Amino acid sequence: MDLLYEIKYSLMTIFPPSIFDILDIALLAYIIYQIIKFMLENRAGGLFKGLAVLVGAYLVAKIAHMKALTFIFENAFNVGLIALVILFQPELRRSLEKMGRSSLAKLRFGEDSEAYEKWEVPINEICEACRELSASSTGALIVIERTEKLGEQVRNGITLNSDITCQLLGNLFFKNAPLHDGAAIIRDGRLLSAGCTLPSAAKPELVNKSLGTRHKAAIGMSENSDAIIIVVSEETGVISVAENGNLRREVSCDDLKMLLEERLISEKAKKEAEKKQEEQAGAASAHDESAGSDKPAAKKSDNSGKEDS
Repeated sequence: MDLLYEIKYSLMTIFPPSIFDILDIALLAYIIYQIIKFMLENRAGGLFKGLAVLVGAYLVAKIAHMKALTFIFENAFNVGLIALVILFQPELRRSLEKMGRSSLAKLRFGEDSEAYEKWEVPINEICEACRELSASSTGALIVIERTEKLGEQVRNGITLNSDITCQLLGNLFFKNAPLHDGAAIIRDGRLLSAGCTLPSAAKPELVNKSLGTRHKAAIGMSENSDAIIIVVSEETGVISVAENGNLRREVSCDDLKMLLEERLISEKAKKEAEKKQEEQAGAASAHDESAGSDKPAAKKSDNSGKEDS
């Protein structure tokens, strides 16, 4: 053990690591971690094991000087990277889009002050509509657009571009309404389009068989964008929320409101809006007090005028 420490100390003395070496190792470890995570999340464990077996077989063939097998393996590995990119093209695309969305979301400026005013009323109306739709077991599919625009889905529906109200959402998803089977898309606090068709899940065979068409469409839309999709089950009236390819079921209206405020309104914007409302309330009360104090003075002057006459 002492010998190992001496060797390590000697190597560190001869080749002292620089900050770039440490950064290089840290980045390599992070990349390997992300690759393993990607494999596990996309159920590619079997493929990963198969590649490990092929690499092991190649090393054995290389050591044993098996020229034919070595030649085949080397040429296969040359095109193997391209084959993996083609094989995992949908998963790689979603991962890159997710990386871009998470990076761009941090670069938005000047939107905090407008977010509260833009979403305060729509969130309340959406939650109230979901409460009524759930109580009557009326199926609904509501897509709330975030940073990634859903132009393709908007174009295949009917453009409304109207204010959001509980009554309007209830009429859209009424069982005999012509647009009740499609999705309603909300952008910037306004009901932009209705009767929209959403993409299906990337791997429908992995989706729970008990889920209906609306739930599968919600999962598919959440896989292809950063939108928040709200689903009300027509059979049970249960409210579900799909986000980032995951479906959260049995969401209460209070939890739904908290989730939407957390995703659409930053904590900073909420505090600024509350502070502004308090200032306006204080100014209004001060104005009322000053107006009330002026009335007795006016009466007093009127009485003094009468006494003089």
